[in-house]
Amino acid sequence: IQETLKGHSLPVSSVAFSPNGLTLASGSHDKTIKLWDMATGAKPHTQRQVVEGRSSSVSSVVFSPNRLTPASGSDDNTIKLWDTATGRQWPTLKGHLRTVNSMAFSPNRLTLASGSDDYTINLWNIANGGQLKTLKGHSDCVRSVAFSPDGLTLASGSDDNTIKLWNTANDGQPKTLKGHSDCVRSVAFSPDGLT
Repeated sequence: IQETLKGHSLPVSSVAFSPNGLTLASGSHDKTIKLWDMATGAKPHTQRQVVEGRSSSVSSVVFSPNRLTPASGSDDNTIKLWDTATGRQWPTLKGHLRTVNSMAFSPNRLTLASGSDDYTINLWNIANGGQLKTLKGHSDCVRSVAFSPDGLTLASGSDDNTIKLWNTANDGQPKTLKGHSDCVRSVAFSPDGLT
Protein backbone atom coordinates (compact mmCIF):
# COMPACT_ATOMS: atom_id res chain seq x y z
CA ILE A 1 0.00 0.00 0.00
CA GLN A 2 1.47 3.33 -1.06
CA GLU A 3 -0.94 5.56 0.81
CA THR A 4 -4.32 5.65 2.54
CA LEU A 5 -6.58 8.62 1.80
CA LYS A 6 -8.81 9.48 4.73
CA GLY A 7 -11.68 11.92 4.87
CA HIS A 8 -14.97 10.13 4.33
CA SER A 9 -17.06 9.31 7.39
CA LEU A 10 -18.80 6.26 5.85
CA PRO A 11 -17.79 3.54 3.32
CA VAL A 12 -16.45 4.61 -0.08
CA SER A 13 -18.52 3.12 -2.90
CA SER A 14 -16.73 4.37 -6.02
CA VAL A 15 -13.47 6.00 -7.14
CA ALA A 16 -12.32 7.39 -10.50
CA PHE A 17 -9.17 9.09 -11.78
CA SER A 18 -9.41 12.09 -14.09
CA PRO A 19 -8.07 11.26 -17.60
CA ASN A 20 -4.79 13.08 -16.89
CA GLY A 21 -4.35 11.22 -13.58
CA LEU A 22 -3.99 14.42 -11.56
CA THR A 23 -7.29 14.18 -9.66
CA LEU A 24 -8.99 11.29 -7.91
CA ALA A 25 -12.73 11.48 -7.18
CA SER A 26 -14.25 9.37 -4.42
CA GLY A 27 -17.96 8.88 -3.72
CA SER A 28 -19.25 7.69 -0.39
CA HIS A 29 -22.26 6.64 1.62
CA ASP A 30 -21.65 9.86 3.57
CA LYS A 31 -23.41 11.67 0.64
CA THR A 32 -20.27 13.51 -0.50
CA ILE A 33 -17.79 13.39 -3.36
CA LYS A 34 -14.22 14.28 -2.52
CA LEU A 35 -11.63 15.38 -5.08
CA TRP A 36 -8.03 14.52 -4.19
CA ASP A 37 -4.99 16.29 -5.64
CA MET A 38 -2.73 13.54 -6.99
CA ALA A 39 -0.32 15.96 -8.71
CA THR A 40 1.73 16.78 -5.65
CA GLY A 41 4.88 14.75 -5.28
CA ALA A 42 4.72 14.86 -1.51
CA LYS A 43 2.50 12.51 0.43
CA PRO A 44 -0.06 12.45 1.83
CA HIS A 45 -2.05 13.67 -1.15
CA THR A 46 -4.37 16.47 -0.19
CA GLN A 47 -8.11 16.77 -0.39
CA ARG A 48 -8.73 19.58 -2.87
CA GLN A 49 -12.51 19.89 -2.94
CA VAL A 50 -15.59 18.43 -1.29
CA VAL A 51 -18.79 18.33 -3.30
CA GLU A 52 -21.94 18.10 -1.22
CA GLY A 53 -25.60 18.41 -2.07
CA ARG A 54 -26.49 14.73 -2.45
CA SER A 55 -29.56 13.63 -0.54
CA SER A 56 -28.51 9.99 -0.47
CA SER A 57 -25.45 7.73 -0.72
CA VAL A 58 -23.17 8.23 -3.73
CA SER A 59 -23.08 4.95 -5.65
CA SER A 60 -20.84 5.87 -8.61
CA VAL A 61 -18.46 8.56 -9.85
CA VAL A 62 -16.89 9.08 -13.28
CA PHE A 63 -14.90 11.80 -15.06
CA SER A 64 -15.64 13.15 -18.52
CA PRO A 65 -12.85 12.85 -21.12
CA ASN A 66 -12.18 16.62 -20.86
CA ARG A 67 -11.17 16.16 -17.17
CA LEU A 68 -13.37 19.04 -16.01
CA THR A 69 -16.73 17.37 -15.47
CA PRO A 70 -17.16 14.63 -12.89
CA ALA A 71 -20.57 12.99 -12.58
CA SER A 72 -22.05 11.17 -9.60
CA GLY A 73 -24.89 8.66 -9.44
CA SER A 74 -26.83 8.09 -6.27
CA ASP A 75 -29.27 5.98 -4.31
CA ASP A 76 -31.74 8.87 -4.83
CA ASN A 77 -32.03 7.71 -8.51
CA THR A 78 -30.41 10.88 -9.91
CA ILE A 79 -27.18 11.99 -11.57
CA LYS A 80 -25.36 15.21 -10.75
CA LEU A 81 -22.58 16.82 -12.79
CA TRP A 82 -20.41 19.78 -11.90
CA ASP A 83 -17.57 21.88 -13.25
CA THR A 84 -14.45 21.40 -11.12
CA ALA A 85 -12.97 24.73 -12.27
CA THR A 86 -15.92 26.83 -11.07
CA GLY A 87 -17.68 24.48 -8.66
CA ARG A 88 -20.92 25.13 -10.56
CA GLN A 89 -23.37 22.24 -10.47
CA TRP A 90 -25.30 21.40 -13.62
CA PRO A 91 -29.03 20.61 -13.58
CA THR A 92 -29.79 17.23 -12.00
CA LEU A 93 -30.51 14.38 -14.43
CA LYS A 94 -33.70 12.57 -13.45
CA GLY A 95 -35.18 9.55 -15.18
CA HIS A 96 -34.19 6.37 -13.34
CA LEU A 97 -36.59 4.75 -10.90
CA ARG A 98 -33.92 3.18 -8.69
CA THR A 99 -30.22 3.54 -7.74
CA VAL A 100 -27.76 4.63 -10.45
CA ASN A 101 -24.97 2.03 -10.27
CA SER A 102 -22.67 2.97 -13.11
CA MET A 103 -22.01 5.74 -15.62
CA ALA A 104 -19.81 6.26 -18.67
CA PHE A 105 -19.13 9.26 -20.88
CA SER A 106 -18.93 8.74 -24.63
CA PRO A 107 -15.46 9.48 -26.07
CA ASN A 108 -16.76 12.68 -27.72
CA ARG A 109 -18.10 13.89 -24.32
CA LEU A 110 -21.58 14.52 -25.75
CA THR A 111 -23.41 11.58 -24.17
CA LEU A 112 -23.54 10.06 -20.71
CA ALA A 113 -24.79 6.49 -20.24
CA SER A 114 -26.15 5.38 -16.86
CA GLY A 115 -27.06 1.89 -15.64
CA SER A 116 -29.53 1.39 -12.84
CA ASP A 117 -31.23 -1.02 -10.45
CA ASP A 118 -34.39 -0.34 -12.49
CA TYR A 119 -32.97 -2.76 -15.17
CA THR A 120 -32.47 0.06 -17.70
CA ILE A 121 -29.73 2.18 -19.26
CA ASN A 122 -30.39 5.84 -19.97
CA LEU A 123 -28.49 7.90 -22.52
CA TRP A 124 -28.26 11.61 -21.71
CA ASN A 125 -27.42 14.67 -23.80
CA ILE A 126 -24.72 16.45 -21.80
CA ALA A 127 -25.22 19.78 -23.56
CA ASN A 128 -28.82 20.25 -22.41
CA GLY A 129 -29.37 17.53 -19.79
CA GLY A 130 -32.08 15.88 -21.85
CA GLN A 131 -32.71 12.16 -21.86
CA LEU A 132 -31.96 10.82 -25.35
CA LYS A 133 -33.31 7.29 -24.94
CA THR A 134 -33.81 4.41 -22.55
CA LEU A 135 -32.32 1.03 -23.39
CA LYS A 136 -34.35 -1.92 -22.12
CA GLY A 137 -33.41 -5.57 -22.34
CA HIS A 138 -31.86 -6.69 -19.08
CA SER A 139 -34.01 -8.68 -16.69
CA ASP A 140 -32.18 -7.54 -13.54
CA CYS A 141 -30.11 -4.63 -12.18
CA VAL A 142 -27.55 -3.06 -14.53
CA ARG A 143 -24.24 -2.91 -12.66
CA SER A 144 -21.81 -1.55 -15.24
CA VAL A 145 -21.73 0.36 -18.53
CA ALA A 146 -18.82 1.21 -20.86
CA PHE A 147 -18.48 2.86 -24.27
CA SER A 148 -16.21 1.42 -26.95
CA PRO A 149 -13.31 3.73 -27.94
CA ASP A 150 -15.17 4.84 -31.10
CA GLY A 151 -18.37 5.47 -29.12
CA LEU A 152 -20.51 3.34 -31.43
CA THR A 153 -21.05 0.47 -29.00
CA LEU A 154 -22.17 0.50 -25.38
CA ALA A 155 -21.56 -2.57 -23.22
CA SER A 156 -23.65 -3.30 -20.14
CA GLY A 157 -23.22 -5.90 -17.41
CA SER A 158 -26.11 -7.06 -15.26
CA ASP A 159 -27.25 -9.17 -12.34
CA ASP A 160 -29.05 -11.28 -14.98
CA ASN A 161 -25.58 -12.81 -15.66
CA THR A 162 -25.33 -11.34 -19.18
CA ILE A 163 -23.46 -8.66 -21.07
CA LYS A 164 -25.32 -6.74 -23.76
CA LEU A 165 -23.72 -4.82 -26.63
CA TRP A 166 -25.85 -1.91 -27.84
CA ASN A 167 -25.44 -0.02 -31.11
CA THR A 168 -25.70 3.59 -29.95
CA ALA A 169 -26.55 4.86 -33.44
CA ASN A 170 -29.83 2.96 -33.78
CA ASP A 171 -32.60 1.36 -31.76
CA GLY A 172 -31.95 -2.24 -32.83
CA GLN A 173 -31.84 -5.18 -30.46
CA PRO A 174 -28.59 -5.60 -28.53
CA LYS A 175 -26.25 -8.54 -28.93
CA THR A 176 -26.32 -10.65 -25.75
CA LEU A 177 -23.21 -12.39 -24.46
CA LYS A 178 -23.88 -15.35 -22.16
CA GLY A 179 -21.44 -17.47 -20.22
CA HIS A 180 -21.29 -16.11 -16.68
CA SER A 181 -22.98 -18.10 -13.93
CA ASP A 182 -23.46 -15.09 -11.68
CA CYS A 183 -23.78 -11.29 -11.75
CA VAL A 184 -21.61 -9.25 -14.13
CA ARG A 185 -20.26 -6.41 -11.98
CA SER A 186 -17.90 -4.72 -14.42
CA VAL A 187 -17.39 -4.34 -18.17
CA ALA A 188 -14.59 -2.64 -20.13
CA PHE A 189 -13.31 -2.44 -23.70
CA SER A 190 -9.70 -2.93 -24.75
CA PRO A 191 -8.07 0.28 -26.10
CA ASP A 192 -8.48 -0.90 -29.70
CA GLY A 193 -12.16 -1.72 -29.12
CA LEU A 194 -11.81 -5.26 -30.44
CA THR A 195 -12.16 -7.03 -27.10
